[in-house]
Amino acid sequence: MQRQGEPSFRESVDLMFRRAVRLMDLSPGLEEKIRVCNSTYTVRFGVRLRGKIETFTGYRSVHSEHMEPVKGGIRYALSVHQDEVEALAALMTYKCALVETPFGGSKGGLCIDPRAWDEHELEQITRRFAYELIKRDLIHPAQNVPAPDMGTGEREMAWIADQYARMNTTDINAKACVTGKPPHAGGIQGRVEATGRGVQYALREFFRHPEDVAQAKLSGGLEGKRIVVQGLGNVGFHAAKFLSEEDGAKVIAVIERDGAIVDETGIDIAALRQHMDGTKGLVAGYPHGRHVADGASVLEMDCDILIPAAMEGVIHLGNAARIKAPLIIEAANGPITFGADEILRQKGALIIPDMYANAGGVTVSYFEWVKNLSHIRFGRMQRRAEEARSRLLIEELERLSSDKGLGWTLAEDFKDRFLTGSDELALVRSGLDDTMRTAYQSMREVWHGRSDVEDLRTAAYIVSIDRVAKTYRSKGL
Repeated sequence: MQRQGEPSFRESVDLMFRRAVRLMDLSPGLEEKIRVCNSTYTVRFGVRLRGKIETFTGYRSVHSEHMEPVKGGIRYALSVHQDEVEALAALMTYKCALVETPFGGSKGGLCIDPRAWDEHELEQITRRFAYELIKRDLIHPAQNVPAPDMGTGEREMAWIADQYARMNTTDINAKACVTGKPPHAGGIQGRVEATGRGVQYALREFFRHPEDVAQAKLSGGLEGKRIVVQGLGNVGFHAAKFLSEEDGAKVIAVIERDGAIVDETGIDIAALRQHMDGTKGLVAGYPHGRHVADGASVLEMDCDILIPAAMEGVIHLGNAARIKAPLIIEAANGPITFGADEILRQKGALIIPDMYANAGGVTVSYFEWVKNLSHIRFGRMQRRAEEARSRLLIEELERLSSDKGLGWTLAEDFKDRFLTGSDELALVRSGLDDTMRTAYQSMREVWHGRSDVEDLRTAAYIVSIDRVAKTYRSKGL
């Protein structure tokens, strides 16, 4: 919901874009070409459900075709509208450029409450929506590749992939028309967790740089850091789970649509999610922690790291001045409005921007797309060769120890880990970790290397826009 005196989500993206290009040497024509959305297709289609025809409105927006295919999720929500879809498509362009995935930016949306329909009804609706987009090449392995977003997941992507295959029976690359599919339907291991895992890797990389940590008025590593998470959907759940279970951070509050659960000693994220699975996504009634009915107020709680992981615009002019977190990482798209961003930066808060922080999804989607085009799972050809080479080394070390009477032995857990070749999941996580590290370093180089760049968001836009501009220039624009 747009608040009085505040720009819309789309206007916020444009304002942040313009703040960055003021510091760049771009011709006005090229600047405008990069900024504007190339096209938006609006479809209104009918589906016979429950004895009558229901009409639905959907969108597919293409922001930039400097690289093809274009890439971007499809969200199902009653709040979906054209401006939102176009803003998200623009963010996808900059996000793909920042993490160096070879895609332009796109986004789709269907104005629907997915909880209002049974599974077979939702399948009918999804297939009809996909049909309308496929016949216009707005879903195509070489032109436009959707993925899950809010309100959609593996199930919907499998339906879309099957619909495309039905309409393109001789396309050998049909499975590459969409990413985020379940592994048995051409998906890739680690895709469901990818965006949350990317948030974890982004924070790990941030905490590798003491100078940056000090700018956020923090010290040390992730262990013991108090975290507030807003939204325990796919992204928020995985980010919270990994940070608490693997990095020793402490999630002290989780905010959902019916309020928040607060526990200063730390929340068991898996247990809370299990509770929510039985209450249709509600946190009320969870026995371990205090329920706060006004969930939005918990955004203002004293903590070390705030992770908004749900909708755009949750931190706005009305509450930005009361946000206490010194470090905010945007796991959602556009959770901080342009006006709130200004207030937070003036207060000294450090923001890790959405176009970087939640790029794990599109990064692993890229891996899935490559897997579908190559028609072979990652690790299939090299895994056993890796194990054989490792075994040779272990055997030689053990022989030398025995022959020379050195008397040392290798620990069994080391041998087991060393002798295990990389499977698909290990390779996906390795590729994602490398991507998040490299992208952060490219932002950091601009942030610290230029006196006129004060924050990571501006640095991210500069890196992204520069890469898009170079691609357009190489095409003769």
